[in-house]
Amino acid sequence: MATPNYAYEKRQRELAKKRKAEEKRQRKQGREADTPGTPAPPDGQPPAPTPGSESTS
Repeated sequence: MATPNYAYEKRQRELAKKRKAEEKRQRKQGREADTPGTPAPPDGQPPAPTPGSESTS
């Protein structure tokens, strides 16, 4: 019977933890960009488009 490779298993757990932390950081960063910290446009004017959200129709 083969012996378990604990070093490999530990490395896989560490990589999964790093991946999860990076995804969480990206979600948090995206959420901070959407916070209502920017001033609202005056009444009667549509909101200005955000960079990168241009639609190509």
